[in-house]
Amino acid sequence: MTERLNWRTSSYTKSDSCVEVADNDPAKVVVRDTKWRDRAIVGVDRAAWAVFVSFVRRPD
Repeated sequence: MTERLNWRTSSYTKSDSCVEVADNDPAKVVVRDTKWRDRAIVGVDRAAWAVFVSFVRRPD
C-alpha cells in the first residue's frame, strides 16, 4: 500500500483507552492500540473484519 493509513477511533470512544482502525487499504483493515501507537499493528482480511463488525453490532 502506498497511501498513508487513515487512523480513526469509534465515535463511542470517551478516552484514549481504545483501538484505532485504518480501513483505507483495499486489501486489509489495520488495528492498533491507542496507548501504544508506535508498537505492532494487526492487519485483518476485509471479509473477516466485516464478520467481526457484524457480530459486535448484534443486540444482546
